Amino acid sequence: MASNWQVQQAARVVCEGGVIAYPTEAVWGLGCDPWNEVAVDRLLALKERPVHKGLILVADDIEQFDFLLDDLPAIWQERLAASWPGPNTWLVPHQDRLPAWITGVHDSVALRVSDHPLVRALCRLTGPLISTSANPAGRPAARSRLRVEQYFPRQLDKVLGGALGGRKNPSLIRDLRTGDVIRSS
Repeated sequence: MASNWQVQQAARVVCEGGVIAYPTEAVWGLGCDPWNEVAVDRLLALKERPVHKGLILVADDIEQFDFLLDDLPAIWQERLAASWPGPNTWLVPHQDRLPAWITGVHDSVALRVSDHPLVRALCRLTGPLISTSANPAGRPAARSRLRVEQYFPRQLDKVLGGALGGRKNPSLIRDLRTGDVIRSS
């Protein structure tokens, strides 16, 4: 795992508006400060991903999402709490509390509380991060640092080294309102 100093460096880069790559549970991810529209636009351009699709927010702890979850029905909050931290991404109504550069054209936002120690350490320092697979649109998600560097040569502000979390597939995505599986793991 990366040292505390390396995680702190990556967090500083994020807080200064940079785009980073980091290992997640199954694939390498790209991340940035979700509140920095310029950083998000740059990340989307690197991925060749249209803004209307929306992005995932990842956090260290469910409490980092309190501003979105506090007034949801108790049953929904219990469902989230029972599945996190872990490989579960939920589509949660955002109630217009997030900018369109995060949510795209959707009335929900994808949220995950990671169980990957490096992601959690990073989010403890930055708060929630944009988290999207490290690959240009239409290409397989990067499963190694080398592939990240091949996809994005000298285009990222920091690549935080470390091991993937050992999962075979990216997280399950489910709709919180219906329980429907949107993407299986």
